[in-house]
Amino acid sequence: MHALVIDRTGGPDELHLAEVPRPLRVSDEVLVRVVAASVNPIDVKTRAGRGTSAAITGFPAILGHDFAGVVEQAPYAAHPLQPGDRVYGMGRVPRTSGSFAEFVSVSSMSVAPMPASLDFAQAAAVPLAALTAWGAVVDTARVHDGQRVLVHAGAGGVGHFAVQFAAYFGAAVTTTASARNADFLRELGAHRVVDYTTERFEEIARDQDVVIDLIGNVRDATGTRSLDALRRGGLVVNVPTGSWPTMQEEASARGIRATGYSVSPDARTLAVVTRLIDDGSIRVHVDRELPLAEGAEANRIVEAGHVRGKVVLRVAPDPA
Repeated sequence: MHALVIDRTGGPDELHLAEVPRPLRVSDEVLVRVVAASVNPIDVKTRAGRGTSAAITGFPAILGHDFAGVVEQAPYAAHPLQPGDRVYGMGRVPRTSGSFAEFVSVSSMSVAPMPASLDFAQAAAVPLAALTAWGAVVDTARVHDGQRVLVHAGAGGVGHFAVQFAAYFGAAVTTTASARNADFLRELGAHRVVDYTTERFEEIARDQDVVIDLIGNVRDATGTRSLDALRRGGLVVNVPTGSWPTMQEEASARGIRATGYSVSPDARTLAVVTRLIDDGSIRVHVDRELPLAEGAEANRIVEAGHVRGKVVLRVAPDPA
């Protein structure tokens, strides 16, 4: 099969098309013919030698967590997912081979029927970002009606879902973004948008109950400054791995609760997200769609930041 691979970690140009064996479906796995796959920051970090690159056991390696496509092989005859079904999900890369390829084989617990209201490119943009946002906002922070929630990088892949989930559950949502994304985020449910290029969020958003930190201290001490925006006893949920090593100590000294968060593939939660998408409560935004052969350029775009929503790779034409 065709796949976008790396023969070693490094810059975006390490990504290239190659012919590799098709993955073998085993046990409860579903073999999916991939139509579209999205590019996430973790894919970019792993390609560069950070992220989860230490778990790569051999090359060439295929990255890519998210996918949308069509079931090619089911685990057994009576399984709920059958050949021809339109599905989406995410894998545990690099524990398994990634989705930047014509086929991917993943646990059936990682795959759900695609939202009927989305095309394949839109569906591919959902799983990792939406599950991360749900895990941070709903499962971890337990955001609810009447709370004040600050979401950093609200226009990004995870951020634009986090804003929507927090608003859906009744919170007053403040988010940081550039001015060009202000109207977009208000449409998604943000009560207030802080332009991080001209304003200091900690001077505007005070006494927040929860901060969903999608940046950490890798830029302008965003994580540490978030403590100034939280009430005593509030909660900060930091998502980017390794982005704020001193979080626990700093938060504890201020009487603030703090935790990281790592996403898990979960078809059951994805099914809930599907219902929210199909009933119009949640939207997904695709910033750009590129062919698989331009995976290096897609990595550059994501690596540079300032993406609204997600960047998606087209792996195959839409099925008839």
